[in-house]
Amino acid sequence: MTRGFWRRAASVLLATGTVAALLAACTPTAPARPGPDRTPITQGAPAGFEEYYGQKVDWEKCRGIGEGDYHCASVTAPRDWTDADGGDIQLSIIVRLASGGTSKGSLFVNPGGPGASGVDLVQQAAEFAVGSDLLDSYDVVGFDPRGVGRSTPVRCFDATAMDHYLFDIPAAPRGTPERSAEQRASAGSFARACDVNSDGLLPYVTTQNAARDLDLLRGVLGDEKLAYLGYSYGSFLGATYAELFPRNVGRVVLDGGLDPSIPGAVVGARQAVGFQSALDAFLKSCIEGSDCPFDGPVANAQQQLSDALAAVDAAPLTSTDGRKLGSDALVMGIVSALYSEGNWSTLSSALAAVLQGEPDEMFELVDRYYNRYDGRYLDNSTEAFSAYNCMDYPPDSDDVVAAANAEVAKDAPTFAPYWTSDVDLCDAWPYPPTGTRNEIHADGAAPILVIGTTNDPATPYEWSAALAKQLSSGILLTRVGEGHTGFNKGNACIDDTVVAYFDEGTVPDGDVRCEAG
Repeated sequence: MTRGFWRRAASVLLATGTVAALLAACTPTAPARPGPDRTPITQGAPAGFEEYYGQKVDWEKCRGIGEGDYHCASVTAPRDWTDADGGDIQLSIIVRLASGGTSKGSLFVNPGGPGASGVDLVQQAAEFAVGSDLLDSYDVVGFDPRGVGRSTPVRCFDATAMDHYLFDIPAAPRGTPERSAEQRASAGSFARACDVNSDGLLPYVTTQNAARDLDLLRGVLGDEKLAYLGYSYGSFLGATYAELFPRNVGRVVLDGGLDPSIPGAVVGARQAVGFQSALDAFLKSCIEGSDCPFDGPVANAQQQLSDALAAVDAAPLTSTDGRKLGSDALVMGIVSALYSEGNWSTLSSALAAVLQGEPDEMFELVDRYYNRYDGRYLDNSTEAFSAYNCMDYPPDSDDVVAAANAEVAKDAPTFAPYWTSDVDLCDAWPYPPTGTRNEIHADGAAPILVIGTTNDPATPYEWSAALAKQLSSGILLTRVGEGHTGFNKGNACIDDTVVAYFDEGTVPDGDVRCEAG
């Protein structure tokens, strides 16, 4: 049995506006502890873990890009939430104090992944993350979940080994047992390295534990209720929190929802279909414009792209840094661009270059996905992504995998030859998964807003609709449009509804549909 194959549920592009943003660090500029004035809340803390909730935080002034008053800290959390004596980990957090001078409290934000850094997001792109209105009224809190970034991290390979793992092309032809054997050996090496280099952390890198960490942060920062904005995978983290701590839910928005009830193989299949839909929208726009490397109609353009994928699969293109652009890397570059309609012109140019035998532009898109710059990996998002998914998703039955593969073949024909594999990293993972796939209801929680975008490729609209229906207090906000996630993307209807909810507690009377614009 295999868990099949799935793509990262949130593009790290969401958290990174520029390469400069990625290179900056949450750097202390003074040892003082002015920081947010917080009194921890220990009431309701899990038995035996009260001291964690009551800990004093040593704040340091940290440098942010752009205007704002930023404070950095590290919070101690238990490695194992079932054993208070099982050792500690560190959670990195950053708080940008409310610009308006008077704060409504903390607004926690998670950019998704799993594996994206909330510290980077808030420090480098706070307005992009929550919009200017919420920056005025809330202390915006970014955090790196366990295993991620500046928190106690998952560590696997150095940059050279990671390049080999991600970009080396197996010697054996696609579809042969020999190729599968090469891929299994590579997956096994990666999994073993993660285990050796992560200091015993891997069994505890789960969304359930990350949600418990989030409640710890809420208590340490002195908020009776959680205000939270979670994008993509962050919606799953937020929904898991609501299921575990429904009485602690304050104002929660889940943007780009994941359906927690569907198997991993189905997740991968639905993403393939979502990216095919986004690709078709891109190709339609491309052939209607100028300088498109493909000819219309859309069916012709699809065939031309399929031919290009087959060509680089047979004869990979060599980049200036020596890496080979085969079909798998080309698919990743295309997928990376399809997260946002704003990337379409870049994708068109990169594809035109590939057709001329030049892969460097496409590798720039691939490297954005992996947060790779100038031969360095700027975070551990790929390692953390693997760790969370291998622990969160149980193996799927052969019947589920077969049905998912059939769906990809039927509804995502451009990607189908390169999307699925009989080799799964998680089969080599050194610890069995502890997660389950069930509906999340969060009975007793305050109203939760779920945002879905109608042609979201990474978290298809149907997932947001399903999550909103499952949640006992869920309300669906529909953004009609392209791209991944819906808030702060220029749709005034969505933005005004979310801001009124966070700022005034205004809850829509029912589901809301926001047309393009």
